[in-house]
Parts: sequence; structure tokens; C-alpha cells
Amino acid sequence: MRHYRHKVLETARYIQERTTVRPRFGLLTGTGLGDSAGAVRIARAFDYADIPHFPVSTVQSHTGRLLFGTIGEKPVVAMQGRFHLYEGYSPAEVTFPIRVMREMGVGTLILSNAAGGFNPVFEPGDIMILRDHINLTGENPLAGENIPEWGIRFPDMCAVYDRALADLAAAGGKVAGVSVHRGVYAGLKGPSLETPAEVRFLRLIGADAVGFSTVQEVIAGVHAGMRILGLSTITNINDPDIPVPGEIDEIIAVANRAAPRLEKMIRYVVEHAE
Repeated sequence: MRHYRHKVLETARYIQERTTVRPRFGLLTGTGLGDSAGAVRIARAFDYADIPHFPVSTVQSHTGRLLFGTIGEKPVVAMQGRFHLYEGYSPAEVTFPIRVMREMGVGTLILSNAAGGFNPVFEPGDIMILRDHINLTGENPLAGENIPEWGIRFPDMCAVYDRALADLAAAGGKVAGVSVHRGVYAGLKGPSLETPAEVRFLRLIGADAVGFSTVQEVIAGVHAGMRILGLSTITNINDPDIPVPGEIDEIIAVANRAAPRLEKMIRYVVEHAE
């Protein structure tokens, strides 16, 4: 793990030597949501492939760029595309960018994802503000040796998602004219989509939406003492009694259509956050 921390420090140093932006907010966009980073007035952009030790996105619609700039007057860093366990990356690799962000001074982390909805009041294109999550990936980025410089061995998870940021997101949703809900996100490893029986199980244990990302990064963010906001774009509705095959192209299309509204929400949050 010390070798891992050395890589994080090297990457943060490489980036800081090449941009004057010192971000306070970190944005992480998901499938089909790269355009939601359009709120950023870009001062410098890096391709993931050009950043030392940085993983590379392999998933359709994940652009693979790290953007530095501002939203309003607030300095931000935005990831266009993330990394997933189902790509073969380890939890440490998935959360590597979060560790780099923290080393660069990011204190607030805003994550977005594309998710399948279970709640019957949801419609495709709605936004769900995460009030909690269920980690069903079987993985945890904190397993192994703890690095005290980054956080405590057993971080508490009773209040993962910042309520003040969630309230700002709800207010931003009204401004953006998007239907906003609050709910619980279930994180699976993927990449196979859920069976009807699995959907019934997830609904039974209290999940409102499901996806293949977010929880690893959030756990690392909590460990690092970050304030966290999670936003899920509901791209499809999973009804186990009337199962419909999920098509990745349609999921991406719904996420693309929702991206401008998500961008307005994120802009509102950053501009009004402490």
C-alpha cells in the first residue's frame, strides 16, 4: 500500500506541475454523462492515457479526460469517464483518481452515474439524489493495509451523503426543470444485468436503483474525509413482472438526453456550496 500511495503522490505532483488550478470540487461522470461536465470552464485537459499511473477507460461513452477549470468562480477537477470493477480493475485502481483528487486539495466530491430504477414513481430521465447505498460488489477499497495519512482504519458510514449538498441538488433540480427523487443506490459488480429474481431481492432490501459504479469511490471519499453528493440518472425501469431486455445504446441515449439537466444541477450545487 505504501507503493500505491507513492504512485498517488507522483500522479498528483505531475498534474500540479502542469496546471495552476487548485480544485476544491471533484466531479465524476458516468455512462453517457460526460457532457454533464460541460459546466466546467476548462483551463487544462489531460487524456487519462497521458497521466502517469492513471487507469484508462474502456467503456463506451467514457471519454477518458481529466478536466481542470472553474464553475462560476469555484476551481474544479472533472473526470469524463470512470473505471469499473467489471473492467478488471481492482478497487485500488477504481479509486485511484479519488486519492489523487484528495492529494490535490479536493474536499467535495460529486459523483454521477446511470442507473436502472426500481421505484414505481421513477421515469427514465429522472434524477435520484443518493441518500444511502448498499455495497453488493463483494469488494472494498479499504481492504488491506490502512494508510493513516489518508484516513482511519474503520471509517463510519452512517452519514455518507452530505445532506446540505443533497438539499442544494434538489433546489438545482427545480431550477433545471428535472424530476428529482431521493433514494437508495445498490452497487453491483456487473457487467451482466440483473435477473428478475435479483430485481425482486434488491427491491426487498430497500434499493430504489442499481448500477455498477460509485460505491467504491464513495467509500474512498469517506475514508478521506470528503463531503459527498451522489446523483443517479434513471435510464430505464426494471419491473421483474414485465422484464424488458436492457440495451446499452438506449441506456446511453437516455443518459445523453439527461446530461444537460444534470449539468445545470451540478452547476447550481457548486456555485452555492460552502
